[in-house]
Amino acid sequence: MNSNVENLPPHVLRLVYKEVSALAADPPEGIKIYPSEEDITELHTAIEGPEGTPFAGGIFRMRLVLGKDFPAVPPKGYFLTKIFHPNVGHKGEICVNVLKRDWKAELGLKHVLLTIKCLLIHPNPESALNEEAGRLLLEDYAEYESRARLLTEIHAMGGTSGAPQDPNDGPQPKKHAGDPMKRAGPSAASVPAALDAPHADQPRGVPEMTSA
Repeated sequence: MNSNVENLPPHVLRLVYKEVSALAADPPEGIKIYPSEEDITELHTAIEGPEGTPFAGGIFRMRLVLGKDFPAVPPKGYFLTKIFHPNVGHKGEICVNVLKRDWKAELGLKHVLLTIKCLLIHPNPESALNEEAGRLLLEDYAEYESRARLLTEIHAMGGTSGAPQDPNDGPQPKKHAGDPMKRAGPSAASVPAALDAPHADQPRGVPEMTSA
């Protein structure tokens, strides 16, 4: 796995670690956070399928990957659980405006996760990665719903989903998992001193969510 930990400035690592720790301790409703044991720049999550959608009852595993230019460049999002959705490609890649043109450096990871969950409620067929799903959503909703529900039942429900079902399942963070001050590596010795410096760019509140 390629890690971007050594490529991110210490103050960015500090902000990421702070937000990931807060999300893991108090996650948004219907979303569970599983910080990577090896890399704080790769965040694994499990999203509950919203009620009233073909995804209800399912648990969908997803990951966010923070690149070396984060937060100037948005993270990349991928569904790890197979899903039939207009805005999710066949390899799990996610198309949503907050991960593209609507991204702003001050937007936090919580905003991203909530927007992706909202995408399960309000798909956007106009920017479809899965063209068949987008076409069915517009032309034959009953068939779209049937296909989406079938894949949810096969891949996202019960033991077949491979998704964490409760805090004791799935990948578990170590006590200091992802902590840049505890991480071994060529630059680890230089991180603590940099992290001790005061920073003005503290995480701000999550702005109003918009869906693609």
